[in-house]
Amino acid sequence: MTTASPKTSLAALTLAAIGIVYGDIGTSPLYTMKEVFDEHHGIALNQANILGVVSLILWGLIIVISLKYVTLVLRADNRGEGGIMALTALALSSVTQRSRVHYPVMLLGMIGAGLFFGDGVITPAISVLSAIEGLEVATPALKPYVIPLTLAVLVGLYALQSRGTAGIGRWFGPIVLIWFLTLATMGVINIVRNPAILAAFNPLHAFRFMAANGWFAFVALGAIVLALTGAEALYADMGHFGRKPVRLAWFSVVFPALALNYLGQGALLLSNPGAASNPFFQQLGPWSIYPLVVLSTMATVIASQATISGAFSVTQQAIALGFLPRMRIVYTSESEIGQIYIPVVNWLQLTAVVLAVVGFGSSSNLASAYGIAATATMLITTLLTFFVVRHGWKFPLPVILASTAFFLAIDISLFSSTSLKIVSGGWFPLAISAFMVTLMLTWKKGRELVFDNIRRHLIPLDDFLTSLFIAPPHRVDGTAIYFRMEGDGVPHALLHNLLHNKVLHERVIFLTVHATDIPRVPEQERIRIVPLGHECYQANVYYGFKDERDIPHALHLCAEAGLEIEPMETSFFIARHTILATVNGGMALWRESLYVAMARNARDAADFFKIPPNRVIELGTQVEI
Repeated sequence: MTTASPKTSLAALTLAAIGIVYGDIGTSPLYTMKEVFDEHHGIALNQANILGVVSLILWGLIIVISLKYVTLVLRADNRGEGGIMALTALALSSVTQRSRVHYPVMLLGMIGAGLFFGDGVITPAISVLSAIEGLEVATPALKPYVIPLTLAVLVGLYALQSRGTAGIGRWFGPIVLIWFLTLATMGVINIVRNPAILAAFNPLHAFRFMAANGWFAFVALGAIVLALTGAEALYADMGHFGRKPVRLAWFSVVFPALALNYLGQGALLLSNPGAASNPFFQQLGPWSIYPLVVLSTMATVIASQATISGAFSVTQQAIALGFLPRMRIVYTSESEIGQIYIPVVNWLQLTAVVLAVVGFGSSSNLASAYGIAATATMLITTLLTFFVVRHGWKFPLPVILASTAFFLAIDISLFSSTSLKIVSGGWFPLAISAFMVTLMLTWKKGRELVFDNIRRHLIPLDDFLTSLFIAPPHRVDGTAIYFRMEGDGVPHALLHNLLHNKVLHERVIFLTVHATDIPRVPEQERIRIVPLGHECYQANVYYGFKDERDIPHALHLCAEAGLEIEPMETSFFIARHTILATVNGGMALWRESLYVAMARNARDAADFFKIPPNRVIELGTQVEI
């Protein structure tokens, strides 16, 4: 068996990163320049404004993407994992639970996750729609077919999710690499035709543009930010490829291609202001439109795939961190644990995407909804990174304040500009975000209320076992495993079994599943056994927020601790709690009712933990919120 050299491995990872990480930001040239010079923004198509806009885009890519994300934020990894949930877990671990900032940090993470879901709806809609709209440039007669073709592509994409991306994923990198090479080539051709655009590298043009156009420039900034959307993706996908390939892909391929294409579109507008209606598809003339539509459609589908996979990943992490109820998770690859499929998320997201495409009707209208979720997430990332750097890394406060203030000034400016679009479409991703945050807050608060209620009536396990074995019940063959929550006393299932059956198994294991704030727990640290006497044991199983929960597999590891467990002689006792909403509970009645509905529809614990159904005995109890 031969192994790839380090250079080959790095090259392969870099190519894969180009395909997965940068699809979103890589398709931004399809619509950014068109939206900036939309007639509603009131920006005149003259040389000074074109240089100013291109300069803003270039320096936005340099400061926000290259400096903030690629250079700095990628350092804030949670044991190699990135993304808003990983950053939230890292920030929460850097402040104590009793700290005044613990709840605000958690709330920021939830809002960031909610914004990710909102952005995840707009990205496939605007990307695919803007690619198909190239047909309108070729001939207006094809305009009636743009929406149906877009919906067909999107429905087909979501329908294929259950099969996983293992088969087609290997083509993502090469296709997107061809896309970036095409962007660069088109840019160079137009730059050669009008090299005056190279003056846009001077940041003074950006400042002059903002000063000369005032309010109109501020409004246009909400469209310029479209060139920066996708920044969170490179951070979220860091765990799949590693920091080095993500950085290498950006500086060697992605940034040069994007810079050249934006410069090329600017050069085209300097020579032909009439191309502002859709500068991307007019860079090479009429002959190139159909090939560009095909290539851009493939690139936007890949960008959409990354967004869909990201939604699955964030949902899985939110479930593990206790922010969402258990859902059915399908692992679509036998070798890659990160390739998952969550049916309910897939179909809900498709429904929202279809509504967005049909409701907004064009990429220009969708551009009003795009950007606000991305800029809000950028702002939250800066704030969460502050807590990590300050409390986790212990950097000097003056340095942290200065750097945070610099990036906050940029983030707030971008967010303020995009917030002007709330009425015209920005409300859509914000509504999705608010819905998701409400679900997460309700689920987390409801769980806390239920656990508090249970703890108020708990019986200490040690005291119970001591009294139980003064006059021990009849012991029967086999092993009984009782699920026990963290900090819980005697499991209700054990009390029910003793009350009704008057027997105790010859070996009793109390199983507690611990969710940690790290991505993955090594197998050698997965399980810890604590003997309680009389053949009773406390088994603590630890999972990271990206680990697959597989209790039978974890129990195989007990043998290394001297506790052999025979699966065919083991019964799992699980107490199914029926949650009851009460008028004077700890939340508003509508939120309690929402929590009850979520709890009833949560995936069965035995199924979630991959326990064979024929080995499960469920005993019901009622708990009030």
